[in-house]
Amino acid sequence: MWTDDEIRKYVALEAAYFRTHSVTAVVTGWTLTALLSSQVAGIPVVVEHSGAFVPPLFERGRAIPPDRRLGLPLEGLMPARVRKFLFNKGLPYQKIYTGGFNRVAGELGVAGIPSFPALLMGDLTLITDVPEVFGVPRHDVDGWVPKPARSYRPGARLRYTGPLFAHFDVPVPARVDSFLDQDGPVAYVALTSTSPELVRAVVGQVRDVVPRVLVAGTMHDLTGLEGDGVLVEQVLPSHRIMPRVAIAVITGGQGSVQTAMAAGTPFVGIALQAEQAANLDIAERHGVARAVPVSRADTEVTEVVRAVLADPRARSAARRISRLYAATDGAGAAADAIVELASVGQTA
Repeated sequence: MWTDDEIRKYVALEAAYFRTHSVTAVVTGWTLTALLSSQVAGIPVVVEHSGAFVPPLFERGRAIPPDRRLGLPLEGLMPARVRKFLFNKGLPYQKIYTGGFNRVAGELGVAGIPSFPALLMGDLTLITDVPEVFGVPRHDVDGWVPKPARSYRPGARLRYTGPLFAHFDVPVPARVDSFLDQDGPVAYVALTSTSPELVRAVVGQVRDVVPRVLVAGTMHDLTGLEGDGVLVEQVLPSHRIMPRVAIAVITGGQGSVQTAMAAGTPFVGIALQAEQAANLDIAERHGVARAVPVSRADTEVTEVVRAVLADPRARSAARRISRLYAATDGAGAAADAIVELASVGQTA
């Protein structure tokens, strides 16, 4: 993901910043170099970006293999359940993307990154969901012990905190308000981290089922897509949009999945990587969503959207999870966990 020199420079600058400002704990989303710079500065690091892709999930065999070959012998002849079993068993030993981190760690005399799952975890990894949705008992998360120990950072631990997703403090644009207030269902397409070509293909398929489609375009060049029942905006406050639509189509990051479920909105997911696939699998298990493999997203979305819209159980399941989320202060619990860890560092 980065060259050794980039990692080396980031770590040096981060560690210097931590020391200059007397930082006692680091909280990061995807600044993975903090796994090394925090050690250089002698402070703990907290992460929350792993979503569902954490050890208790694949220890139970529930991680979803990617929509591509894994490089296993005779993989093409394997039943899907065997492929899934081997994928989950092998995850703690997978070392992709760790090489550069480990070379720089060796230069600095700090602990390296023993596996790909460890690259996604901190000293404390917050599980930003509730046991009723994630499907793992609280004591198995809060009391988790790394196994095999050599695959994880020493002392790594997990903690349930509750749902955590963005609430962008921006208004719904007037033209979007008007679009949503019209009679008839609206679909919300927010494939914000994929290609413009896939967005266009998906919008065309959704438009075959739902008369009006609202698209979160972000930085995509979607020139010419707007019109004939399709409205494109750049950045939208999804927590304000989701409650007003009949269905959403998303890639499946935990933030977008939780935003939909907190709004009581069923959805279709197109996962681009393993964490998203795990999030979508959880939603599917609860009957809230259906997943479409990215390799078939340009042909299968129409029928899946139609099926989800026709199933009253999907919205009912989403509303049930919405009530669970509404009863949990995930942001407050995450803040408490972070402050607690930082306080321990100050008194140590």
